[in-house]
Amino acid sequence: MSSDSVDKQPRGEVAYRKLLAAIQHGELKPGTRIREVEVAERFDISRTPVRDAIRRLESDGLLIHVPRHGAVIKELDHREVIELYEIREVLEGTAARYAARHASELEIAELEDLNELMLKNSHDQVKVAEINRLFHQALYRSANNRYLIDALNSLSNSMALLGGTTLQYDGRPQSAYDEHSEIVENIRNGNADAADSAARLHIRNAQRLRMKLLRNTQQDNPQLTP
Repeated sequence: MSSDSVDKQPRGEVAYRKLLAAIQHGELKPGTRIREVEVAERFDISRTPVRDAIRRLESDGLLIHVPRHGAVIKELDHREVIELYEIREVLEGTAARYAARHASELEIAELEDLNELMLKNSHDQVKVAEINRLFHQALYRSANNRYLIDALNSLSNSMALLGGTTLQYDGRPQSAYDEHSEIVENIRNGNADAADSAARLHIRNAQRLRMKLLRNTQQDNPQLTP
């Protein structure tokens, strides 16, 4: 996004996007207390739009209000993580199904390009995770259903609370690339059932790695609850 387009956005929107990005990229982790003054100084924004951004993130469910602490980034428990992936499997399978029916050649080409770019940057954990996120957002758009897109974007925000990335595991960028390729091939062929199944399998594989990541985190930090 250019600096000109950022300048044209309402300050509350700018604060919201910057705070959300910091959560998505793991710069601000679950359990972190969010103070207006610190956020305003961090992003060089006045406190009023920061206050609006915090309220919006609370409405999104990413921040919760803790007595005597104020706004805190929500921490997901074990059950919530499972539920998050369960609904993601359903929604992304549906997105792939709709994409097989409605995606344009340009949208399919974008998916292919992003998938290739993801694999090319597999050595960089931050870049590969960001490009993977862009791939999934492109998949949502290619479904061409605004209500489904809204649901998936809301879910994507909640996924930011997980922290880390399953793409950090050896071999996962390649297997994710292969799974993406299967999804895109079925979309290109107009095979809605196969696209749905491929997308669901992709999410189930990511879920297994996520649960492994959570177990490893809990072993390293035994004071954390599951």
